Amino acid sequence: MDKYQILESFGGFDDFLLHLGISGVLLAVFVAVYIRITPYREMALIRENNMAAAFSLSGTILGMVIPLATAVQYSVNPIDMAIWGAIALAIQLIVFILARISLPSIIQDIPAGKTAAGFFLGIISIAGGVLNSACMTY
Repeated sequence: MDKYQILESFGGFDDFLLHLGISGVLLAVFVAVYIRITPYREMALIRENNMAAAFSLSGTILGMVIPLATAVQYSVNPIDMAIWGAIALAIQLIVFILARISLPSIIQDIPAGKTAAGFFLGIISIAGGVLNSACMTY
């Protein structure tokens, strides 16, 4: 392998960094909005070893990353990727609202450390993310 082949390998590195940056910003915005719309403080609860909060937030982050990865994979340009990433963000917030409606006690159960509620919310978020992702591949 000569030096030109090695340099060719880095041909798309700028696009990689751009998509990674957009994804990182969208994920950070999502997490910031999510932890503000929940009536409990996930990070403080996780620091206190509350597994319900850990299950919930971990599943929610994964539920966002799955469609974000699909948006990167199927987008035609960075703007398209950002638009679909923003749509994923909105859908994942709606998933939380629907979970809260279907199980109203969840906002008390997670701070109380009821792991079943945290696991349920985490799985609902992952399921929403998988469905969200699949719908982007039409």
